[in-house]
Amino acid sequence: MGPDDDGVAGITGDRRADEARISGELSDASNPGGSLWALASAGPQLRESAALAADAGLGVLADEGRPRAVVVAGVGTAARTGDILSTVAGPRCPVPVLGHRSAGVPGWVGAADVVLAVSASGRSPEALAAAEAAARRGARLVAVGAPDSELQAVAERARSPYVAVPRRAPARLSLWALTVPVLLAARELGLVQMPEADIAETAARLDDDAERCRAGADAWVNPAKELAMNLAGSIPVIWGSSPLAGVAARRFGDMLAANARYPVVSGELGEVGRGRVGLLDGVFGSLAEGERDIFADEEEGDSPTRLRIVLMRDDGLDGDDTTPKPDTRRADAVAKLAERRGVRCDVMPAEGGCALERLASLIAVPDFASVYLALAHGLDPMRVPAVAEMKEEAVGGE
Repeated sequence: MGPDDDGVAGITGDRRADEARISGELSDASNPGGSLWALASAGPQLRESAALAADAGLGVLADEGRPRAVVVAGVGTAARTGDILSTVAGPRCPVPVLGHRSAGVPGWVGAADVVLAVSASGRSPEALAAAEAAARRGARLVAVGAPDSELQAVAERARSPYVAVPRRAPARLSLWALTVPVLLAARELGLVQMPEADIAETAARLDDDAERCRAGADAWVNPAKELAMNLAGSIPVIWGSSPLAGVAARRFGDMLAANARYPVVSGELGEVGRGRVGLLDGVFGSLAEGERDIFADEEEGDSPTRLRIVLMRDDGLDGDDTTPKPDTRRADAVAKLAERRGVRCDVMPAEGGCALERLASLIAVPDFASVYLALAHGLDPMRVPAVAEMKEEAVGGE
């Protein structure tokens, strides 16, 4: 099987060889479609999107006061923007924030509510149907998507704000461009505190992580290459220790599945203790230990496929009394359980002075890692044939 086949020719199971492949200098030729460039532009994406939102007239949202509820309509990465809004707003958000991932809007939506329809392409059937339904029911509408798209036409007919975000990469590589307008709309509605300093610090964090994860940096100084190397040939299990970290964990699962084509288990630790932690005792966990010589050199690459846990830890901010205290004991317990069973665990701590920056600190490096892992397997992260075929079979879509 050659490197261009739909397989895993790049990963050999030999740790030294895999490290050389993932750590090697990546030229533009080995970065199909500019996936690394798209991720490296996350900071500029965020700044540009904030400027576009400022010019979109979102201030009119404040004129009618606080809504009864907010519905964020979209699928895929667009749906993740709703998850981010919910976690940044936190449990003290004065109104419900609901994600809606199917066509139309919930039956109770009416004039007292706000619908945020999000689609990177501006063609998503789910976002279009939600925008049209919101307009019919008299709900306030805000739409986010590509310029000169069908979604923009719907928003203009409804005389609603539209944030036209240029589409320069697939939606999953444009998370921040889609997220910022949603957050700024929520700020105008009085749902989140989003000072300009938070936006600036988050953009700076994304810039710094892009520099650390640049292609020319070797694995011992590039955390994304190191993470990709650790995950190579494993079954990744991504768990977040808080609602915020859970959003980042599910995002990493999305990126590993789409970019590197890895099967992934992801979620929040609150769910793990209700059954998923049982994976540690399964055939890819402790039961695989009996098949492995514990004295064997791991670099020989003859061990069976095993779980690899990535534990995203968000222990909260010192002095923050606006959100529930994180359950650090559950995170500690998972790390101990994995160690007892010989399941390797990478711990990623959240960093930053605000919720948005802390979320970005848990998303940026894993995003790069998913692309490095894809490239090591000879896969093009910008082109996912199954996704394209699924859209064709389903007729339309983002």
